[in-house]
Amino acid sequence: MTLLGVTIPIALVWLIIAFILAVIEVISLGLTTIWFAGGAAVAVVAALLGVPVPIQVVIFVVVSILLLVLTRPWAMKHFKSKLENTNIDAVIGKEAMVTKDISPFSAGEAKLNGLTWVALSTDKNLTICAGTPARVDAVEGVKLIVTPVEQEGIHVC
Repeated sequence: MTLLGVTIPIALVWLIIAFILAVIEVISLGLTTIWFAGGAAVAVVAALLGVPVPIQVVIFVVVSILLLVLTRPWAMKHFKSKLENTNIDAVIGKEAMVTKDISPFSAGEAKLNGLTWVALSTDKNLTICAGTPARVDAVEGVKLIVTPVEQEGIHVC
């Protein structure tokens, strides 16, 4: 291949493509371009064996698609299972203690992991008294959205 008057071996072109795709994968961590980097790596081998360029392109496309279809679902499952909830996602489902009454028309407060949060009830018509344990159902901005753990223990404050 000639580029700007310089002849570059096609195997080197495929190697550069594989390298660029691998770098993009490392930067993005999206499990998207790595399959094409694998296809380019196989195309490097084909170029070194003297396979014509059109066939190298076909090899690149076929191997990339095969890698994508056959290994991506396994890789996504394998890598996603290792992820842990962090920060805000980690508090959903935990139990907080209501420290200031939560009423239908005003936010209260709840303590969770030693921190005091603004808290609202999942049920907009429910008053939750201070001292009631509550499960965190969601986080909206800096507010916990909670449901009382023991419905029968709730009384009007």
